[in-house]
Parts: sequence; C-alpha cells; structure tokens
Amino acid sequence: MNPPIKELCGWGRHPVVRAEEREAEDLEGASANASLSRGLGRSYGDASLPAESGGPVLGTRRADRILSFDPETGVLRAEAGLSLRALNEIFPARGWATPVSPGTQYVTLGGMVASDVHGKNHHVAGCFGEHVRALRLRVGDGRVLEIDGASEPDLFRATLGGMGLTGHILEVELQLERIPTFWIWRRSERVRDLDELIASLRSASARSPFAAAWLDTTARRTSLGRGIVTSGRYAEPHEAPVAPPRLHERVAIPFDLPGWFVGPWSIRLFNLLYFRAHGARVREGVVHPQPFFYPLDAVQHWNRLYGRRGMVQYQCVVPVRDDLAIFRRLLEVVGRMGGASPVSVIKDCGAVGRGTLSFPMPGMTLALDLPYRPHRTEALIDALNELVIEAGGRIYLTKDALTRREDFVRMEPRLARWNELRRKWDPERRLTSALSQRLLDPAP
Repeated sequence: MNPPIKELCGWGRHPVVRAEEREAEDLEGASANASLSRGLGRSYGDASLPAESGGPVLGTRRADRILSFDPETGVLRAEAGLSLRALNEIFPARGWATPVSPGTQYVTLGGMVASDVHGKNHHVAGCFGEHVRALRLRVGDGRVLEIDGASEPDLFRATLGGMGLTGHILEVELQLERIPTFWIWRRSERVRDLDELIASLRSASARSPFAAAWLDTTARRTSLGRGIVTSGRYAEPHEAPVAPPRLHERVAIPFDLPGWFVGPWSIRLFNLLYFRAHGARVREGVVHPQPFFYPLDAVQHWNRLYGRRGMVQYQCVVPVRDDLAIFRRLLEVVGRMGGASPVSVIKDCGAVGRGTLSFPMPGMTLALDLPYRPHRTEALIDALNELVIEAGGRIYLTKDALTRREDFVRMEPRLARWNELRRKWDPERRLTSALSQRLLDPAP
C-alpha cells in the first residue's frame, strides 16, 4: 500500500507541492522506483521536491546506520540518511569532526554531498566534496555502483553538488578531521561600514580557519554594510573545559506567526538591536560550538517566524578582488527594493570545488533571508541576478527558489557539460526534481 499524498516543501516553505514521500531503511531497494531522494528537507527552495511529472520521492532519514569507522585514520562509512546532528553527538568526543559544516546540523550526509555544502572555513577546507572518498549510488539506468574519483571520475564529480540528480546516494565514505576539542575559540568585532567589514573579514580569514560576517541590510548611506565579523578555531585542551560540549535542547516556535511579524519594521529593529548588543569592544573567548556553527538551530521550526507565505534565501558568490562596487550595488538594490534581511552573511571563498556544479569560486559570497512577498521578491531576485551575472558570479542551487532558467544559463557555463554527464547515466531522465524542471533540464 502506497503512502498517502501529502504537502511537501523546503525549509523556506515556498513552493509547496502535493506529492508522495516513501520513507525507507533499505535505500537500495526503495530507490528503484523513486524519482528523487530527500533527506531532512533543509534545502530552502524546490531542490528536494518532485517535478510535476515525476514519481514519488524517497525519504532517507531512517537509513542512518554507521557502517564502519577507523579511529586511527578517521575514515567514516555511513548510510546517506545519517544526520550531521548524529555525527556531532558521536565523533567530536572521540577527537574527530566533519571537516566542513554548513549553517545547520539538521542535514543528512547524502544532502551534504548533493549540495556539496560549504562552511565558514571554505577558504581553507573547500567544499564537503573535497573530503568525500567514495559513494555508493543507484544511477538513473538502474545500476547500483560504487564510485570514487578514480573509478568513475566524471560521475563522481557530477554527483558532488549535483542536487541528487545523477543518482540516489545510498552510502557515503568520508574523511573526518582530527580536532583537539569541540569547543571554539571565538573572536568577534563590530565594524562601521562595508569597507571596514571587508577589511576585517579578510584579516580574519587570513588568521583563522573559520570566518564570516553578519551585516545589517537596513543600514544606509555612510553605515551601509555595517556588521559584526566573527572568526574562530577549535580550542586547545588547555583553553577549554575538560568535558566535551553537550548539544543543547532547543526552544520551538509552536505555530505560524502572522505574515507581518517579519517585515521591514521588525527586521530594522532586530538588526539595530543585534548590532548594538555586541558593543564596541572586541570579544574573545571559548564558546560552545552550537551557536558558533549553527546559531539558528537554537530555535526549532524557526521558519514559522515568516508566516504561512514562507521565505526564500538567496545566496550568490562573486569574484571580488579589490573593487567592492559589486557588494555596494547588491546592498543598494536590496535597500531600494525593500529586501531587508535579518540573517545576512558574507564569507570568503577559496578555490573552485571538484564538483561539476559546485557553488563556490574564489571571491566572496553573500546570503540573504527574505520574507516571501509575491511579485516583489521575484523582482528583487531578478535584479540581484543581473548584477551577479555582470560580475561573473553565480547562485547556490540549494538556496534558490526563484531564479529564472535564462538567467541561470547565463551565469553557469558548466551546465551543458553536467547535463551531458547526466544523460549518459540517466538516458530516460528518471531522476527529476522541481528544481531540475525549473532550471537545469534542457529547454523543451
């Protein structure tokens, strides 16, 4: 008996589709009749949603077994549904951690591969895919393959950042990073404008493995780009508490708030209070890893703050060097078009990843959380994308919900090669998603 049709959405809660999701512990068997694998649904837009003509999606969260681990080398083999939260509960106390961590720990290993996630340390560690040793996946033609960068290099690279469309990821073999403790030595400072923010961020990236900056998108004129720059590293044993940090339970938003709750006035007030609360002095000291890596995880169902209309996240990367004009223009467009964001982050990016469609490139990335307002939000994304295309940048597919196909084709010269590889392994295009239908599939 098939499970009932239900409403599915990404973390941004836009769009929403009615579809069939089949949960399974045996991914190899269940993947034969699914059009897409879906982990914890934390991609923001439509990446984990089925296409209109697609079959059921396969929920992987129950397939979360650790298959092997070498405590000497840190090589982990696990099913694709293992969450980063579970990994963080088990391995840091043993001296190992994931070498790359995104902004939430409620993601699966399979999702981290499909998105080729990056973190605050991309400038030194690269994307998650740089640390993946091997994959087991069912490709679109039905075969189950064990692949790595030597046996099937093209398929392996196309799967890293391939949004789950080159095959159902069944197992992941990953090289963990040895760490002294899981506590974080953090440094943060408040800066007055964009010039100061970029200079401080570059300095932080040069001295620390983890660095990022929050900025106030409601600030104008001489305060444009003001924010808080945070950097850090794993604390040494003599700097940290003896006991390893315990992962905290979270408070929850129990219901959808009214749509006006997160609006221009409340975002402006929140940003002002957050900026001033830091104070003028530099802060340094040991902190818990959870608020450092995953600040939003402290509030369960925080996406309900945006109401039933939901939100979209927009993330772009541009090859910034010494000219900051592109970031000024991006922030000015956000301000002019009413795109105030309470969670806005700039990070340094390092080298291009080995994934065929991996997101980062040398430069800087800007991420915005935007309340979804029909027509207004689409117009803002169109305007931002035009600037990104002019600058030679691109967007992050895992965050996207509104980019137009013609704009994505202009910013992504690698798409034709990726589609060529996808056709080789899935000639009948059995693996599809709402994202691929909107952006990636060749135009009809």
